[in-house]
Amino acid sequence: MKATIEPTAAEAAPSPIRYTPEEWDMRVQLAACYRLAAYHDITDFFYTHITARVPGPEHHFLINPMGPFFHEITASSLVKIDLDGNIVEATHHRVNQAGFIIHSAIHGTRNDVACVFHAHTFAGAAVSAQKGGLLPISQYALQFYNRVAYHDYEGLAFDRAECERLAGDLGDKRTMIMRNHGLLTAGRNVPEAFMLMYNLVKACEVQIKAQAGGELHIPPPEICEHTAQQFENMYGREEAQEWPAALHLIEDQRDDYAR
Repeated sequence: MKATIEPTAAEAAPSPIRYTPEEWDMRVQLAACYRLAAYHDITDFFYTHITARVPGPEHHFLINPMGPFFHEITASSLVKIDLDGNIVEATHHRVNQAGFIIHSAIHGTRNDVACVFHAHTFAGAAVSAQKGGLLPISQYALQFYNRVAYHDYEGLAFDRAECERLAGDLGDKRTMIMRNHGLLTAGRNVPEAFMLMYNLVKACEVQIKAQAGGELHIPPPEICEHTAQQFENMYGREEAQEWPAALHLIEDQRDDYAR
């Protein structure tokens, strides 16, 4: 990875003028997603990441800087890197190499994916350690029935060789459980990636609590598939219908994150 590029005095205080309207909109959406992740406690210091593809032909994507917490992320503090992990614009921030490896694996192979969300929630990590993976025992989980990919643990994600295996395991799915590690979602846009992660986290939370309460009841396979298809019919469009409501939760932060 190239060394951090130090900003000039003129570049030290970024503004929307530096970016195309399309990139600035993506930056604001991604910053909002980080704030929502903090609001819902889908964080792990700054060691997990949400990335978004920058509109345009360059195959650049935005990632959080290493250091600030999710509730401190702003649109202008997001770091733009290429698929090789090189920082491509002036910034005083560094980025996490493991975050680059995981996210570049997907951004480099899935043209239909605009946003990748990786998380280490307690319940998500717990389910990732279970041999049976995500169980179809709740309405949260049923939307992912036979629609979750799995990737075996290979250690800290510093090895570029893992990219191909990670992308291959995800295939054409939008959700993945990284065994003994955590969760990942791949959305066609930022709102979709966020809502997939929100629901996947809830599914894992229900599973861990239900397993502590006794024998589980699992619906018949045909009901599981029927429910999953119902979710697809209801939420199959690109736009996440919950996104505007979700933004209301952090409306008081907008002047901060959208800068």
